[in-house]
Amino acid sequence: MIKNIFITRKKGLLPLNSPFKSLLLFFVLIAINPASNFAQETADFFKLNCMSCHTIGGGRLTGPDLKNVTKRKDQAWLIKFIQDPKAVIDAGDSYAVELLKEYKGTLMPAIPGITRARAEALLKLIDEESKLEKSQFVGVQLSDRPFTSKDVEIGRDIFMGKVSLINGAPACFSCHTVHGITGLGGGTLAPDLTTVFERYEGRKTLEAWLSAPATPTMQSVYKNHPLDPEEILPIVAYFQYTLQRNPEDTSTARLNFILFGLGGALIVLVIFDVFWNKRFRAVRRPMVLAKKMESVNE
Repeated sequence: MIKNIFITRKKGLLPLNSPFKSLLLFFVLIAINPASNFAQETADFFKLNCMSCHTIGGGRLTGPDLKNVTKRKDQAWLIKFIQDPKAVIDAGDSYAVELLKEYKGTLMPAIPGITRARAEALLKLIDEESKLEKSQFVGVQLSDRPFTSKDVEIGRDIFMGKVSLINGAPACFSCHTVHGITGLGGGTLAPDLTTVFERYEGRKTLEAWLSAPATPTMQSVYKNHPLDPEEILPIVAYFQYTLQRNPEDTSTARLNFILFGLGGALIVLVIFDVFWNKRFRAVRRPMVLAKKMESVNE
């Protein structure tokens, strides 16, 4: 059918060598199979918004493995939860509250742009992927071997931009920093990553997040320039190293912040008291003297 569309100029249509052939063919293919395009769009949506916390058949991360999730809860409940997890939890749903406890209080955020139709499409995708021997969303598959000093060294070079990222993304150092990078500082546009290994509860979850970053800024940067698995492993090794090198960050950082805050507040109060006290006396003394003079005159 597609072949017959492109006939000779004598019949008034585009010739086979027309520069518009590829464009016309593209739109014809979309018209022929719109369902496949929506399915791909749903798969892309899952990758961008769900893969950083969930796998399909790859085990639990920040959130549960979604393989066969429709066998664990009915579709109506799942659609409602996908659209607004907080509302379901706030309503006291026992299953949702138990999930929150199981995953240490980590609340699934509401996904931007999620609709009922999109939630239904996601569940259909999960069902189809659950039937496969290995889903495309099984998660990043990296070696679980112990990290070596060489891994840490390579990871540091990648973080610093000394080794260019394979797919052309900017170096982590352009937006982030970690403690102990002497004399070099680092980017201040994004959070300090010294303790990121702990915040993501270990290598598996952090590896998954780096393979499909979930924050809007990271998505915009890495959507077309994803990290390669061969880059993710040494980067995670480096983050584990920064955590081990700065253990006080996890145990005393908050305490130091509170102490510095209290100390600063105390200093401000002392300064305020000094200046305000003088001001109070400057107002009160003339009033007292005036009152005494009135008493004498009487």
